Amino acid sequence: MRISSLFDAIFAVTFLCGSVLSAEAFSQNWPRFRGENGSGISSQPGIPVTWSDSDYAWKVELPNVGHSAPVIWSKSLFVTSAAEGGGERFLHCLDADSGVQKWQASVKMAESKKHLKNSWASSTPATDGSRVYAMFADASRLLIAAWDFEGHQVWSKDLGSYESEHNLGASPIVQDGLLIIPNDQVGPSSLMALKPETGEVIWQAERRAGKTSYSTPVIAPGKDSDLQIICISESNGITGTDLRTGRLNWQTDKLPMRTVASPIVADGMVFATCGEGGNGKNFMAAKTDVAADSTSRIVYERKTMLPYVPCLIAKDGLLFLWGDKGIMMCLDLLTGAEVWSERIDGQFSGSPICIEDRIYCVTEDGIVVVLKAGREFKELGRTPLGDDCHSTPAVANGHLYLRTFRHIFALKAKP
Repeated sequence: MRISSLFDAIFAVTFLCGSVLSAEAFSQNWPRFRGENGSGISSQPGIPVTWSDSDYAWKVELPNVGHSAPVIWSKSLFVTSAAEGGGERFLHCLDADSGVQKWQASVKMAESKKHLKNSWASSTPATDGSRVYAMFADASRLLIAAWDFEGHQVWSKDLGSYESEHNLGASPIVQDGLLIIPNDQVGPSSLMALKPETGEVIWQAERRAGKTSYSTPVIAPGKDSDLQIICISESNGITGTDLRTGRLNWQTDKLPMRTVASPIVADGMVFATCGEGGNGKNFMAAKTDVAADSTSRIVYERKTMLPYVPCLIAKDGLLFLWGDKGIMMCLDLLTGAEVWSERIDGQFSGSPICIEDRIYCVTEDGIVVVLKAGREFKELGRTPLGDDCHSTPAVANGHLYLRTFRHIFALKAKP
């Protein structure tokens, strides 16, 4: 990651090591969707590019289907699933070393419709090491609830109505002692910060209603030593919101289409896509600097060969765009210049992650594809999982964790 200023350097040391967590803790934990700050990046050594069934530390079958990713804290793995129709949603806690279920909690919800490629358990939980937080929705309410690590529900909060064509996809995050809830939807929309211990509202920032966003926020430097929450949605564009106060720092023009992939931040920029009909249609790189003016905030844009659902990867000055239909783009991160583009066999509804210098992503029919994260395209391996998958891998506790419709796989790193 290139550091362009002293402030960015200070932020990188403080934030990437974790303003709450140490770098060592993050190496053992994967506390939110796509890990530390949603980057999808892991330095875990020893994860192979191909493997066989005998290499798994464990594999377990879940009682119901879901697309959420696993989150891991120390020896506890959390993942959600839902009964057909969505009338009951589940939070599972598994032992991260053995796969044995420690406990299961359930929440009753109204049955509701969803998109063909969505599930009733697509929102990924978040954890801060004391509690785990899960978000569920039906046509009448958006629910956020907290459990301790022994499986006792600590609190739950009804955040009001939830209007969406495709059901829920966005996930909560925890940052600096605040539980952040993104709620961009057709109905009344907001960004909220809750007290993790009680669910008390610390602040609530109203946002323009519009096409529901399925994107999960990330964090970037704000003003002075503050942090800001980066969100994207069709009706609100890209926004930077002060973490402590909920004050809007800056905002781009609205985006032309729906946002599904979550943004990423690197080198003082946020990278975001939007689209429709299963295709990415618009991509932009924007400065996260609070002081940037509106005319210079957008650094570059692109309108062809873009992902819609899969998130991006930023690595060593390169930007990797893994498309839903198997078109892979590598761009220069700072300029947007194309480095290479290749077609990869498969359809993709999960997001890639990068482990050391390799990118892992799972096809919809459950094949793990591994590519070299470099200036030249190279496919390194394919491994079938034997079950369909719309989920995103996780890395923690010395394992690569893979979630399919009904299974969790744990692949232990080799010495």
